[in-house]
Amino acid sequence: MEFTHIPVLLSETIEGLAIRPDGIYVDGTVGGAGHSKEIASRLEKNGLLIGLDRDPDAVAVATERLQGLPAKVVHSNYSEMRKVLDNLQITQVDGILLDLGVSSYQLDNAERGFSYHANAKLDMRMNQEGLSAYDVVNTWDEPTLCKILWEYGEEKFAGRIAECIICKRENAPIQTTGELAELIKQAVPQKYRRDKNPCKKTFQAIRIAVNDEFRHLRTGLETAFDCLKSSGRLAVITFHSLEDRIVKQQFASWCKGCICPPDFPQCVCGRKPKAKLLVRKPITASQSELEQNHRSHSAKLRLLEKERG
Repeated sequence: MEFTHIPVLLSETIEGLAIRPDGIYVDGTVGGAGHSKEIASRLEKNGLLIGLDRDPDAVAVATERLQGLPAKVVHSNYSEMRKVLDNLQITQVDGILLDLGVSSYQLDNAERGFSYHANAKLDMRMNQEGLSAYDVVNTWDEPTLCKILWEYGEEKFAGRIAECIICKRENAPIQTTGELAELIKQAVPQKYRRDKNPCKKTFQAIRIAVNDEFRHLRTGLETAFDCLKSSGRLAVITFHSLEDRIVKQQFASWCKGCICPPDFPQCVCGRKPKAKLLVRKPITASQSELEQNHRSHSAKLRLLEKERG
């Protein structure tokens, strides 16, 4: 299957990063190289785009698509960016992009087990190694399943779905996405099934747990910020409220100055903002992009610039 990738908020991201021809940039989630190719095409020979991805399929495709451009692709999670840059003898960079979530290829390729629209073996591993969705569904206890469905999926029927998973697997393991999807539909009230597909939140929660996405996000944000030069820019695209909340709170923390109690007559903490927001509210897709790419509907772009040290 071809690795299709339609980059969301492409022009807004490129404008936000303010690409310099001689700059060094990192795309921490290179995917199908949509954003990376646009960045690299704006660089001269002394510039460099470094693309990272934990998915070996993405690394292979991005390497091919970026041939002839000032770019290098590395198989690595973006949370390990510092290690990658150290290996390349690069101290700091001019800009970093993190396009979070699941790629179109991962969703559309049934064999990867991300989608509830096609029947396939339960997998959901972005790096195709280690813990899988099969392991989570068939070995985690009921309280833990309920907890991740609620915390990572905001699923209000988390308890009922977790209970159904436990009951089902007592007879035989839950092998496929189709089996899990049908179980979820049976666990929720009929009215809820009519309103929308009830599988989305559970599949999201299991995927986040399998790939430990929130831990990598928190570590990756801190690492990315440390890797930025003074006046360097960080662009992050999110696709659901939970990861966007993490990004929003971290950005706010970097941009906050004085933390003295409000009743202090003057600042004694001396804390200065480490960054400034480039947009107060996240950028969302234009009407024309919404019409062309349905996966841009939930996308939000946040941008900041590191203060001069």
